[in-house]
Amino acid sequence: MAGRARPTRPTEPPRLTEAAFGELYRRLLGRSAWASGERGALAALTPARVAAAAREVRTGRTVTLAAPVETWPGPDNPTPAKHRMNGRPGEDAPGGLHFARDSFAMNVHGDVDSHLDALCHVVYDGTLHGGVPASSVTASGATALSLEAARDGIVGRGVLLDVPRLRGVPWLEPGDHVTAGDLAAAETAQHVRVQEGDLLFVRVGHRRRRAELGAWHAASRRAGLHPSALEFLADRRVALLGGDGNNDTAPSSTDGVDFPVHVLAIHAMGLHLLDYLQFEDLAPVCETADRWSFLCVTAPLRLPDATGSPVNPIAVL
Repeated sequence: MAGRARPTRPTEPPRLTEAAFGELYRRLLGRSAWASGERGALAALTPARVAAAAREVRTGRTVTLAAPVETWPGPDNPTPAKHRMNGRPGEDAPGGLHFARDSFAMNVHGDVDSHLDALCHVVYDGTLHGGVPASSVTASGATALSLEAARDGIVGRGVLLDVPRLRGVPWLEPGDHVTAGDLAAAETAQHVRVQEGDLLFVRVGHRRRRAELGAWHAASRRAGLHPSALEFLADRRVALLGGDGNNDTAPSSTDGVDFPVHVLAIHAMGLHLLDYLQFEDLAPVCETADRWSFLCVTAPLRLPDATGSPVNPIAVL
């Protein structure tokens, strides 16, 4: 870590009034008109960009960006995933062929398990992304902007920006914000630049804090991006945003809007979100190699009418 610049913490970004948030929403909506249609910003992942991302591979090492699915309750996981064994051929099973069988059930959009948010996940002022009526999400599932948009996988150049590393701390405390200035400074410190069509991953250290201090009620207190940081994403025209929290800060920095980053990213900009990833395996590898970009492959489950899916994104370095 010697020689790394440790800039002074920037002034706390201001709260946004509903009017200021509305102005930011309209500005980002206008700048993201290219990310329209079923795939939203994933349209930036052209065959040429995927082929270029494949050239990021140097060693062939693969690293998971997902946390293990948790099946036990906690303050941030009141409705944990359920894993049930349906068939257990024990050591004393009779001869012949037998199968071990199990089933899973999951609250996809919880505050613990790594998951992908589809573009139908956020309803704002009665619509989904692109003005699609909220009524398109029915009791049977989503009939538009569903997980099916990612049926062919999400493959591109991933870039990890490590904000705690930038600030010289192990993690950001709950309630702290990542600003556009933080993202730009992390680029400089890490000798990398986010480019059009990149999959942007922002580490706040949520997973490390949880591992070392224990779980807490993350729904009410967590670090994340300040809504104004989405201007950085619009400048670079990224294809996706992923974080080790749920990308939004809690408590919210915006009057009248509890999840402003979700509204701006998904509803205004057409960005699929990856929430509650973990970067504690990847960050040391990037640190050692001084390389913070990589090929990233994410394959959500084929759930055509769903609003999201558990995922295991893989970085290939």
